Amino acid sequence: MKAVKRYFPIFVMPTLIAFLIAFAVPFCLGLFLSFTEFRTVTDARFVGLENYIKIFTSDETFLNSLWFTVKFAVTTVVTINLFAFLLALLLTRNIFGTRLFRTVFFMPNLIGGIVLGYIWQLIINGVLFRFNYSITSDAQFGFWGLVILMNWQMIGYMMIIYIAGLSNVSTDVLEAAKVDGAGALTTLFKVTIPSVMPSITICLFLTITNAFKLFDQNLALTAGAPGGRTRMMALDIYETFYGSTGAEGIGQAKSVIFFLLVAAVSLTQLMLTRRKEVES
Repeated sequence: MKAVKRYFPIFVMPTLIAFLIAFAVPFCLGLFLSFTEFRTVTDARFVGLENYIKIFTSDETFLNSLWFTVKFAVTTVVTINLFAFLLALLLTRNIFGTRLFRTVFFMPNLIGGIVLGYIWQLIINGVLFRFNYSITSDAQFGFWGLVILMNWQMIGYMMIIYIAGLSNVSTDVLEAAKVDGAGALTTLFKVTIPSVMPSITICLFLTITNAFKLFDQNLALTAGAPGGRTRMMALDIYETFYGSTGAEGIGQAKSVIFFLLVAAVSLTQLMLTRRKEVES
Protein backbone atom coordinates (compact mmCIF):
# COMPACT_ATOMS: atom_id res chain seq x y z
CA MET A 1 0.00 0.00 0.00
CA LYS A 2 2.88 2.35 0.83
CA ALA A 3 4.46 1.56 -2.55
CA VAL A 4 1.23 2.49 -4.31
CA LYS A 5 1.07 5.82 -2.49
CA ARG A 6 4.72 6.51 -3.25
CA TYR A 7 4.37 5.97 -6.99
CA PHE A 8 0.86 7.42 -7.27
CA PRO A 9 2.05 10.82 -8.64
CA ILE A 10 4.04 9.06 -11.38
CA PHE A 11 0.98 7.18 -12.64
CA VAL A 12 -1.32 10.19 -12.34
CA MET A 13 1.03 12.72 -13.93
CA PRO A 14 0.53 11.76 -17.66
CA THR A 15 -3.27 11.88 -17.33
CA LEU A 16 -3.13 15.12 -15.36
CA ILE A 17 -0.87 16.77 -17.94
CA ALA A 18 -3.16 15.63 -20.78
CA PHE A 19 -6.21 16.97 -18.89
CA LEU A 20 -4.54 20.34 -18.32
CA ILE A 21 -3.40 20.69 -21.96
CA ALA A 22 -6.60 19.40 -23.61
CA PHE A 23 -9.27 20.79 -21.28
CA ALA A 24 -8.33 22.97 -18.30
CA VAL A 25 -6.05 25.48 -20.05
CA PRO A 26 -8.28 25.89 -23.18
CA PHE A 27 -11.36 26.26 -20.97
CA CYS A 28 -9.76 28.97 -18.82
CA LEU A 29 -8.52 30.77 -21.94
CA GLY A 30 -11.97 30.51 -23.53
CA LEU A 31 -13.59 31.84 -20.36
CA PHE A 32 -11.28 34.86 -20.46
CA LEU A 33 -11.90 35.44 -24.18
CA SER A 34 -15.66 35.48 -23.56
CA PHE A 35 -15.12 38.83 -21.79
CA THR A 36 -13.14 40.27 -24.69
CA GLU A 37 -13.43 41.42 -28.28
CA PHE A 38 -10.86 39.64 -30.44
CA ARG A 39 -9.88 38.38 -33.86
CA THR A 40 -6.93 36.30 -32.63
CA VAL A 41 -5.89 35.34 -29.12
CA THR A 42 -3.08 37.91 -29.14
CA ASP A 43 -5.24 40.98 -29.92
CA ALA A 44 -7.99 40.44 -27.32
CA ARG A 45 -9.48 43.63 -25.83
CA PHE A 46 -11.33 43.34 -22.52
CA VAL A 47 -14.98 44.48 -22.75
CA GLY A 48 -16.41 43.04 -19.52
CA LEU A 49 -19.98 41.69 -19.68
CA GLU A 50 -20.74 43.37 -23.00
CA ASN A 51 -20.77 40.10 -24.97
CA TYR A 52 -23.17 38.44 -22.52
CA ILE A 53 -25.46 41.48 -22.51
CA LYS A 54 -25.61 41.45 -26.33
CA ILE A 55 -26.54 37.77 -26.33
CA PHE A 56 -29.58 38.23 -24.09
CA THR A 57 -30.72 41.64 -25.36
CA SER A 58 -30.06 41.85 -29.08
CA ASP A 59 -29.34 38.29 -30.28
CA GLU A 60 -32.72 36.69 -30.95
CA THR A 61 -31.14 33.78 -32.85
CA PHE A 62 -29.42 32.48 -29.71
CA LEU A 63 -32.56 32.63 -27.59
CA ASN A 64 -34.50 30.87 -30.36
CA SER A 65 -31.82 28.19 -30.66
CA LEU A 66 -31.77 27.79 -26.87
CA TRP A 67 -35.53 27.17 -26.71
CA PHE A 68 -35.40 24.90 -29.78
CA THR A 69 -32.56 22.85 -28.25
CA VAL A 70 -34.31 22.45 -24.90
CA LYS A 71 -37.55 21.39 -26.60
CA PHE A 72 -35.64 18.94 -28.79
CA ALA A 73 -33.67 17.53 -25.83
CA VAL A 74 -36.79 16.90 -23.72
CA THR A 75 -38.62 15.20 -26.61
CA THR A 76 -35.73 12.95 -27.67
CA VAL A 77 -34.67 11.97 -24.14
CA VAL A 78 -38.20 10.74 -23.41
CA THR A 79 -38.81 8.98 -26.73
CA ILE A 80 -35.37 7.38 -27.07
CA ASN A 81 -35.31 5.95 -23.56
CA LEU A 82 -38.93 4.80 -23.71
CA PHE A 83 -38.57 2.94 -27.03
CA ALA A 84 -35.10 1.62 -26.16
CA PHE A 85 -36.35 0.18 -22.86
CA LEU A 86 -39.40 -1.40 -24.50
CA LEU A 87 -37.20 -2.97 -27.19
CA ALA A 88 -34.80 -4.22 -24.53
CA LEU A 89 -37.71 -5.85 -22.65
CA LEU A 90 -38.86 -7.50 -25.88
CA LEU A 91 -35.40 -8.69 -26.94
CA THR A 92 -34.55 -10.24 -23.57
CA ARG A 93 -37.34 -12.74 -24.05
CA ASN A 94 -36.82 -16.08 -25.77
CA ILE A 95 -37.75 -14.88 -29.25
CA PHE A 96 -36.28 -16.33 -32.44
CA GLY A 97 -33.75 -14.00 -34.11
CA THR A 98 -33.10 -11.89 -31.01
CA ARG A 99 -29.37 -11.48 -31.74
CA LEU A 100 -30.07 -10.46 -35.33
CA PHE A 101 -32.57 -7.81 -34.22
CA ARG A 102 -30.10 -6.45 -31.64
CA THR A 103 -27.47 -6.05 -34.36
CA VAL A 104 -29.89 -4.41 -36.81
CA PHE A 105 -31.15 -1.90 -34.24
CA PHE A 106 -27.60 -1.02 -33.15
CA MET A 107 -26.20 -0.47 -36.67
CA PRO A 108 -27.52 3.12 -37.21
CA ASN A 109 -25.29 4.27 -34.35
CA LEU A 110 -22.25 3.36 -36.45
CA ILE A 111 -23.15 5.84 -39.23
CA GLY A 112 -21.63 9.33 -39.06
CA GLY A 113 -23.84 12.32 -38.24
CA ILE A 114 -23.33 14.15 -41.54
CA VAL A 115 -24.20 11.01 -43.53
CA LEU A 116 -27.27 10.40 -41.37
CA GLY A 117 -28.42 13.96 -41.90
CA TYR A 118 -28.28 13.72 -45.69
CA ILE A 119 -29.88 10.26 -45.71
CA TRP A 120 -32.86 11.44 -43.69
CA GLN A 121 -33.08 14.68 -45.65
CA LEU A 122 -33.59 12.61 -48.82
CA ILE A 123 -36.12 10.31 -47.13
CA ILE A 124 -38.19 13.08 -45.53
CA ASN A 125 -38.10 15.31 -48.60
CA GLY A 126 -39.12 12.33 -50.72
CA VAL A 127 -42.30 12.09 -48.65
CA LEU A 128 -42.97 15.84 -48.30
CA PHE A 129 -42.40 16.59 -52.01
CA ARG A 130 -45.57 14.59 -52.73
CA PHE A 131 -47.48 17.30 -50.85
CA ASN A 132 -45.46 20.21 -52.34
CA TYR A 133 -43.45 20.72 -49.15
CA SER A 134 -39.85 20.21 -48.10
CA ILE A 135 -38.19 19.81 -44.72
CA THR A 136 -37.25 23.50 -44.77
CA SER A 137 -40.78 24.69 -45.60
CA ASP A 138 -41.80 24.78 -41.95
CA ALA A 139 -39.84 24.67 -38.69
CA GLN A 140 -42.09 21.85 -37.42
CA PHE A 141 -40.93 19.61 -40.26
CA GLY A 142 -37.33 20.28 -39.33
CA PHE A 143 -37.99 19.68 -35.62
CA TRP A 144 -39.69 16.33 -36.09
CA GLY A 145 -37.16 15.36 -38.76
CA LEU A 146 -34.38 15.87 -36.21
CA VAL A 147 -36.35 13.95 -33.57
CA ILE A 148 -36.86 11.00 -35.94
CA LEU A 149 -33.19 11.05 -36.96
CA MET A 150 -31.97 11.15 -33.35
CA ASN A 151 -34.31 8.33 -32.34
CA TRP A 152 -33.26 6.18 -35.28
CA GLN A 153 -29.60 6.67 -34.44
CA MET A 154 -29.69 6.34 -30.64
CA ILE A 155 -32.43 3.82 -29.78
CA GLY A 156 -30.29 0.78 -30.67
CA TYR A 157 -27.35 2.03 -28.63
CA MET A 158 -29.46 2.70 -25.55
CA MET A 159 -31.24 -0.64 -26.08
CA ILE A 160 -27.92 -2.51 -25.70
CA ILE A 161 -27.25 -0.75 -22.37
CA TYR A 162 -30.75 -1.58 -21.13
CA ILE A 163 -30.35 -5.20 -22.21
CA ALA A 164 -27.15 -5.40 -20.16
CA GLY A 165 -29.03 -4.06 -17.14
CA LEU A 166 -32.02 -6.38 -17.62
CA SER A 167 -29.72 -9.38 -17.93
CA ASN A 168 -28.45 -8.70 -14.41
CA VAL A 169 -31.89 -8.61 -12.79
CA SER A 170 -32.07 -11.47 -10.31
CA THR A 171 -34.34 -14.26 -11.51
CA ASP A 172 -34.92 -15.22 -7.87
CA VAL A 173 -36.43 -11.81 -7.17
CA LEU A 174 -38.64 -12.04 -10.27
CA GLU A 175 -39.84 -15.51 -9.27
CA ALA A 176 -40.49 -14.33 -5.72
CA ALA A 177 -42.60 -11.46 -7.05
CA LYS A 178 -44.58 -13.91 -9.18
CA VAL A 179 -45.13 -16.23 -6.20
CA ASP A 180 -46.36 -13.24 -4.15
CA GLY A 181 -48.97 -12.59 -6.81
CA ALA A 182 -47.45 -9.51 -8.43
CA GLY A 183 -48.76 -8.82 -11.92
CA ALA A 184 -46.65 -7.89 -14.96
CA LEU A 185 -46.96 -4.12 -14.42
CA THR A 186 -46.30 -4.37 -10.69
CA THR A 187 -43.19 -6.47 -11.33
CA LEU A 188 -42.03 -4.01 -13.98
CA PHE A 189 -42.35 -0.88 -11.82
CA LYS A 190 -41.50 -2.39 -8.41
CA VAL A 191 -38.76 -4.87 -9.37
CA THR A 192 -37.40 -4.51 -12.90
CA ILE A 193 -37.07 -0.72 -13.21
CA PRO A 194 -35.47 -0.24 -9.74
CA SER A 195 -33.03 -3.04 -10.59
CA VAL A 196 -31.87 -1.35 -13.81
CA MET A 197 -31.46 2.15 -12.35
CA PRO A 198 -27.68 2.15 -13.12
CA SER A 199 -28.50 1.56 -16.81
CA ILE A 200 -31.18 4.28 -16.69
CA THR A 201 -28.63 6.70 -15.22
CA ILE A 202 -26.15 6.00 -18.04
CA CYS A 203 -28.77 6.18 -20.80
CA LEU A 204 -30.27 9.44 -19.51
CA PHE A 205 -26.82 11.01 -19.28
CA LEU A 206 -25.86 9.95 -22.81
CA THR A 207 -29.14 11.03 -24.40
CA ILE A 208 -29.21 14.40 -22.62
CA THR A 209 -25.62 15.31 -23.53
CA ASN A 210 -25.96 14.07 -27.12
CA ALA A 211 -29.22 15.96 -27.60
CA PHE A 212 -27.74 19.25 -26.42
CA LYS A 213 -24.50 18.81 -28.38
CA LEU A 214 -26.15 17.79 -31.67
CA PHE A 215 -24.36 19.53 -34.54
CA ASP A 216 -23.54 17.38 -37.58
CA GLN A 217 -27.08 16.11 -38.06
CA ASN A 218 -28.55 19.59 -37.63
CA LEU A 219 -26.13 21.04 -40.19
CA ALA A 220 -26.81 18.32 -42.76
CA LEU A 221 -30.58 17.97 -42.29
CA THR A 222 -31.80 21.58 -42.16
CA ALA A 223 -28.75 23.86 -41.64
CA GLY A 224 -31.07 25.90 -39.40
CA ALA A 225 -33.64 26.63 -42.13
CA PRO A 226 -36.16 28.12 -42.44
CA GLY A 227 -34.84 31.45 -41.18
CA GLY A 228 -32.72 29.91 -38.42
CA ARG A 229 -35.79 28.51 -36.63
CA THR A 230 -34.36 24.94 -36.56
CA ARG A 231 -30.88 26.04 -35.56
CA MET A 232 -29.65 24.33 -32.41
CA MET A 233 -27.20 25.87 -29.96
CA ALA A 234 -24.06 24.15 -31.28
CA LEU A 235 -24.84 25.26 -34.84
CA ASP A 236 -25.67 28.78 -33.69
CA ILE A 237 -22.31 29.06 -31.92
CA TYR A 238 -20.52 27.76 -35.02
CA GLU A 239 -22.25 30.27 -37.29
CA THR A 240 -21.54 33.12 -34.87
CA PHE A 241 -17.82 32.30 -34.97
CA TYR A 242 -17.49 31.68 -38.70
CA GLY A 243 -20.42 33.58 -40.19
CA SER A 244 -20.11 36.99 -38.51
CA THR A 245 -16.92 39.03 -38.70
CA GLY A 246 -15.96 40.56 -35.37
CA ALA A 247 -18.35 38.39 -33.37
CA GLU A 248 -15.74 35.97 -32.04
CA GLY A 249 -16.12 37.27 -28.48
CA ILE A 250 -19.89 36.82 -28.63
CA GLY A 251 -19.40 33.30 -29.99
CA GLN A 252 -17.05 32.50 -27.12
CA ALA A 253 -19.55 33.85 -24.59
CA LYS A 254 -22.22 31.63 -26.14
CA SER A 255 -19.86 28.66 -25.77
CA VAL A 256 -19.42 29.37 -22.06
CA ILE A 257 -23.20 29.62 -21.56
CA PHE A 258 -23.65 26.40 -23.55
CA PHE A 259 -21.06 24.57 -21.42
CA LEU A 260 -22.60 25.74 -18.15
CA LEU A 261 -26.11 24.77 -19.29
CA VAL A 262 -25.11 21.25 -20.38
CA ALA A 263 -23.00 20.74 -17.24
CA ALA A 264 -25.83 21.91 -14.96
CA VAL A 265 -28.46 19.73 -16.62
CA SER A 266 -26.19 16.67 -16.74
CA LEU A 267 -25.03 16.98 -13.13
CA THR A 268 -28.60 17.50 -11.90
CA GLN A 269 -29.74 14.40 -13.77
CA LEU A 270 -26.83 12.35 -12.39
CA MET A 271 -27.54 13.52 -8.84
CA LEU A 272 -31.25 12.66 -9.05
CA THR A 273 -30.81 9.25 -10.70
CA ARG A 274 -27.91 8.30 -8.38
CA ARG A 275 -30.21 9.04 -5.44
CA LYS A 276 -32.83 6.76 -7.00
CA GLU A 277 -30.17 4.05 -7.38
CA VAL A 278 -29.41 4.23 -3.66
CA GLU A 279 -33.10 4.13 -2.76
CA SER A 280 -33.62 1.14 -5.05
